[in-house]
Amino acid sequence: MEQGQEDREDFRKTDTVVFKSDHQFSKGFFSGVAFMICVLALLAAAAVFWLHGRISPGGSASYEGVSANIVDSSVRAKINDLTALIKAYYYEDVEEEDLTEGLYKGLFASLGDPYSAYYTEEEYEEMMISASAQYNGIGAVLQQDPKTMRVKIVKVYDGTPAQQAGLKAEDTVVMVEEIDARSMELSELVTHIRGKENSKVRLIITREGEFEEREFKVKRAQVDVPTVEGMMMDDTIGLIIINEFGKATGEDFKQTVQQLQEEGMKKLIVDLRDNPGGMLESVTEVMDYILPEGLIVYIEDKYGNRQEETSDAEHYLDLPLAVLINGNSASCSEIFAGAIRDYDYGILIGTTTFGKGVVQTVRPLADNSAIKLTTAKYFTPKGENIHGTGIAPDIELKYKYTGKIKAGASYDYTKDNQVKRAMKELKKMDETYFD
Repeated sequence: MEQGQEDREDFRKTDTVVFKSDHQFSKGFFSGVAFMICVLALLAAAAVFWLHGRISPGGSASYEGVSANIVDSSVRAKINDLTALIKAYYYEDVEEEDLTEGLYKGLFASLGDPYSAYYTEEEYEEMMISASAQYNGIGAVLQQDPKTMRVKIVKVYDGTPAQQAGLKAEDTVVMVEEIDARSMELSELVTHIRGKENSKVRLIITREGEFEEREFKVKRAQVDVPTVEGMMMDDTIGLIIINEFGKATGEDFKQTVQQLQEEGMKKLIVDLRDNPGGMLESVTEVMDYILPEGLIVYIEDKYGNRQEETSDAEHYLDLPLAVLINGNSASCSEIFAGAIRDYDYGILIGTTTFGKGVVQTVRPLADNSAIKLTTAKYFTPKGENIHGTGIAPDIELKYKYTGKIKAGASYDYTKDNQVKRAMKELKKMDETYFD
């Protein structure tokens, strides 16, 4: 994200598939960034080969004829030897349970995949809190670079503890309490930021050009996360900001479109900047409302099992459309942008998106712990997997805010150069441009 997004919005989530049991799906959170951010997707897709197996701690797994038992007698003997050495010589006492959990975490760390992880029972419970749009947090969206593990703030919601404490977009989070922010996956880190209402969390922040490190003590509060905001920019052009793709986003988007149409909207800007993703079913619901009949996205696992998400012919949004994207637009935002691009159904303005083209599956285990595993890739309607590359805009334009930032003031989209460019492009189009 470019500098100057101080007054634009909080948390991190990703596209995931969640298994409530072996044959039942449930909803929850990943981190998304962003995110923080991350609701767990209700998705009857992505890892078909998971559906027929069972797994329990200490046992072996078998799925579609694939079995694994890497802990043979020699491995068990070595683990016991290493445990004995730790217990005998490590300078502090160590709980055996912590060592066991570390073994599980290490197994997933060995994949070298920043999106796959093992969660203890406590960590999984904390993660599931984000299935709700309300939580006791600070109101700041976080995003983590999967290579460097650097954590930065990409949004701060108006009126939240984060804004009141003086946190800004583009701040880097160095420490959360006594935890190095780079030492763990984002979905785990945010569990240490959330906590009891009115309690405080200690953050060490760096801000480029202003200070190297500074301590912020931010009071936690219940944050009601808005996923969709809308406004008229002039007599005919509406702007809808989708902050993330959560449980209510599809319905909220429809209602916002209808409200703006009642106010005279004939052309639409959709702002996906800094949107870290969310629930796959949410973005497909939004795209089903926008696009004519056709393929929205398809998901494919390593066995070639394919799941398609499509738009039906019952409704489509017949409006000239501009979509704003940037380097923090990830996963579900890229599904949105990819479908618009492939159908030539609107213009993309901004900078190249994040490049997350994989899907995670979250599965609770018998002992109430859980795992999150990258299980499939997703592809745009024309068959492109954008993982690691992202989606380039039709009109490349770096963000610049042309007004003055005032403390406590709401963000003025009329001073946003990317919004202004989208309005300029839409004014060139007649109302049947995309027929």
